[in-house]
Amino acid sequence: MTTEDRLSPQDRDFVAALASGLEVLQAFDQHHARMTLSEVAARTGMDRAKARRFLLTLHALGYLDKQQRHFALTPRVLQLGNAFLDANPHRMVIQHYLEEITREIGESTSLAVLDGDEVVYIARSAAEHRLMAIRLSVGTRLPAAYTSMGRVLLAQLPEEQLSHYLDTVQLRAHTAHSITDKQVLRLALEQVRRQGYAIVDQELDSGLRSLAVPAFDRQGRLLGAINISTNAARVDMDTLTGRFLPLLQEKARLIRDALAG
Repeated sequence: MTTEDRLSPQDRDFVAALASGLEVLQAFDQHHARMTLSEVAARTGMDRAKARRFLLTLHALGYLDKQQRHFALTPRVLQLGNAFLDANPHRMVIQHYLEEITREIGESTSLAVLDGDEVVYIARSAAEHRLMAIRLSVGTRLPAAYTSMGRVLLAQLPEEQLSHYLDTVQLRAHTAHSITDKQVLRLALEQVRRQGYAIVDQELDSGLRSLAVPAFDRQGRLLGAINISTNAARVDMDTLTGRFLPLLQEKARLIRDALAG
């Protein structure tokens, strides 16, 4: 089902209770690992009675733990994410090539897909050195506008979807280098589309420099974007484009050839 085929909340087939239950689960994150009923209600915009029913139902199903007044996610929620990963056999092929990149150049590399205004990490090979304050792992979400993988994936969107994204996205300055003008972002995405790769230089986190290319299967279907992320003080732009880009493009070709689709 494409984005255009998705039901709206006003559609008679849209199950509002299911949507609300998922909203409660998504309210928990690294900054809100344990919450009271009042805190969940505030984060979701629900009234207390409605939030209470969903919390207690999710607790009964084993997705939430309850300790006195506080609720927290249980490991059972991992089944939801693992089902997606297990249903994507190409991820293991890509993981192999990501690990090859890390062994060859000693830098972290990842695969991500686009989900709304964010990219979601699907596979990752981490170098020993840490690049960001947050720890990146499978499942991490970052704003698409400020990641090289996000820009590669945005550049692959049909014009109508890209225009909708640019009309609705909220841009903000993460660093002094961040693009905050939508027309400037559009021009940057047009350049990515022409050249086939994206470089984002310290727009999400100071010192973080990354390079990404799209990954396709042999049928030409987009699998996601793969990147190399590094420290701007350690790797200059000439190395990024002269050494890392050809390597990343070659691994993308190997991924394509390995996947029959």
